Amino acid sequence: MADPASAKPPPARAGRALPMPDWARFPWWVIILILAGILAATTIFTSADYTSIITLLSSGIYLTLYVTFFAYALALVVGLLAGLMRVSRNPVLNTVGTLYVEVVRGIPLLVQILYFFYVIAPALADRTPEPFDQLFRSEVNMGIIALAIGYGAYLAETYRAGIEAIPRGQMEAARSLGMSYVQAMRYVVLPQALRIILPPLGNDFVAMLKDSALLSAISVKELTLWTRQRSANTFRPLEHWTIAALLYLTMTIGLSLLVRYIERKFAIPK
Repeated sequence: MADPASAKPPPARAGRALPMPDWARFPWWVIILILAGILAATTIFTSADYTSIITLLSSGIYLTLYVTFFAYALALVVGLLAGLMRVSRNPVLNTVGTLYVEVVRGIPLLVQILYFFYVIAPALADRTPEPFDQLFRSEVNMGIIALAIGYGAYLAETYRAGIEAIPRGQMEAARSLGMSYVQAMRYVVLPQALRIILPPLGNDFVAMLKDSALLSAISVKELTLWTRQRSANTFRPLEHWTIAALLYLTMTIGLSLLVRYIERKFAIPK
């Protein structure tokens, strides 16, 4: 009989990581952020200079959130239409959807914004009767449309992946009950796909909030442009850009927590 002390432990299963200890599972990053936030808040709200900077940048915060919400709402519609084209069996629709996705995803977002504002928008404004031409002469409107078109390509792939994750039997069962393709997609496939793609949709929403800073290149007075102008006028870049970074961090963390709550609320039970 073999000596138990000399017996070798069973080999670890391939592909499985070692279990994480309980103390390491604690969200230490939350504690660090809270402590850093308390320190930053104490420094900011006890300084008249920092509080005045926050007051001056408040209008930039409003415009940043305004642009983000409206651009993302439009991007959801554009992405859904392009995603449905991508899964369509119609060769024309499939080709148009694929062309849009590949072209837009292959061009940097900043280049798209500049091209749309300096090339496409003036051409549309010159061919649009008054007063509707003012729609294409507004930096904010063009920024919203440019962000929506740019992010619509990425959301289209998210929709496509979610739709293709639903078993084909769902569509076939809906069609066998007498539903049309549109009805089956609307009432059967899309509701299930949306619950699958909620996490990436939320991540794209937070990413768009940060990418809204690119609109400062076309003179949209959101948070980044306000910060750049104020810091240049007062020659105090340290205070202004520190406040801007903290404001962006606060907004992104707040939206991330909101997205996580929505994910848990609509998560598919296992």
